[in-house]
Amino acid sequence: MEVLSVIMERRSIRNFEDKQVSREAVDKLIEALLWAPSAGNLQSRKFYFVTEAAIRQKLAMAAYGQGFIARAPLVVVACADKETVSGRYGRRGVELYCVQDATLSAMCMMLEACELGLGSVWVGAFNEKDVSKALELPEDFRPVAILPVGYPLIVPDAPARVRAEEAVIFK
Repeated sequence: MEVLSVIMERRSIRNFEDKQVSREAVDKLIEALLWAPSAGNLQSRKFYFVTEAAIRQKLAMAAYGQGFIARAPLVVVACADKETVSGRYGRRGVELYCVQDATLSAMCMMLEACELGLGSVWVGAFNEKDVSKALELPEDFRPVAILPVGYPLIVPDAPARVRAEEAVIFK
C-alpha cells in the first residue's frame, strides 16, 4: 500500500480528455466514498454522479462560470445530509459533522481517482441555491463540493508546499 505516493501524486485537474469514465472506475469511486469515516457512522452524506451535459452546464454556471466543470465527463457533487445527523447530534451535527462526512468521503474518492489514472479537482466556489436547483436537491441536502472527474489531458507539476515547521505545532 503506497497511500503517501498517491497523496503526493494527486493534482487538481481542470482539463480532461474527451473520454467517458468507465463503469468499473465509477464503481471503485463509489466504493471509496462509502468507506470514508463518518460521525457516529451515520454516513450523513449523499453524492450525485452527473454525466448529463445539460446538468453539468448548470453546475458550471452555478460555480460562477467555471466552464471546465461542464467539460468534465463526470461531475460528482458531495452533499451533507442534515436530516440524518440532526437527531443524534443536533445543531453541531447539522452545521459541522455532516459537512465533514461529505468532505472526508470526497477526498477518499479523489485519491481513488488518482490511483485509477483519473484526475479531479475540488470546487468550493459556487452558489449553493443554484446547485440545489440544478440537481433538484431535497431541502435537507446541502451541496458542499463539486468534483469534476475525468482522464487528465495535462498533469501539472506539483505546487510548492509550506515547510512542516510552518504547518505543524507540537505542544
